[in-house]
Amino acid sequence: MLNWQQISERHEVVRARMAAAAARAGRAADEVTLIAVTKTWPAQLVIEAYDAGLFHFGENRPEELAAKRPVVEAALGPTVGLTWHLIGTLQSRKSDLAAAHADVFHALDRDKIARRLAAELAVADRVLPAFVEVNLSGEATKSGLPMTQWEEDATQRAALRTMVSSLLAAPSLPPLGLMTMAPWDAPPDEIRAVFRRCRTLAEWLAGELPALPRPALSMGMTDDFEIAIEEGATHVRVGRALFGEREIR
Repeated sequence: MLNWQQISERHEVVRARMAAAAARAGRAADEVTLIAVTKTWPAQLVIEAYDAGLFHFGENRPEELAAKRPVVEAALGPTVGLTWHLIGTLQSRKSDLAAAHADVFHALDRDKIARRLAAELAVADRVLPAFVEVNLSGEATKSGLPMTQWEEDATQRAALRTMVSSLLAAPSLPPLGLMTMAPWDAPPDEIRAVFRRCRTLAEWLAGELPALPRPALSMGMTDDFEIAIEEGATHVRVGRALFGEREIR
């Protein structure tokens, strides 16, 4: 496991790459939030990463987040300003953990999950801003509302509009925007097309729902975050470039 100095060096490199990508797109680097993906890593790595200047952390599994967050807060204090992002698909039976421990949810893809989360958040008196996950590539291995043909398919567009409209009516689960993932090992042009279509979809959605603030875009990981930033990403989820290969359990 890397120490804070090693993470700091990697952090500087990633930040420089982010800034260069933003500049190519005529954007400010501070428009993009870097989420350090710490899934499968121990709580101590989060503490080292905090010392290296990272404040946003991404976890895939709610049970891992529920175990890790208290350990980190016991070491650093609960008011140090960390934000915990739940970035993986959520099972219904674990929605209570997400409602209790996540600060932002990036993979909302079903009405059933939205209803359960809204109810649990209301009881806990918490608010959990959420990204709606959309599947633009059509890969069966990826979650998300099917949006493979959204430009031509009014049914797909209506499904997204209905879900986001319902979120706007649920104060405890406000919609932030859209999340998507590009195909694995695809050519850069194919990856770029997915991210561009996600941005265009978000622009369409904003036109349909004036009550929705300017939609944020959670897209881009270690292998493609620069393309994602060039195409409008506001949140990138980076693990390997910061911490190396993940620990295997």
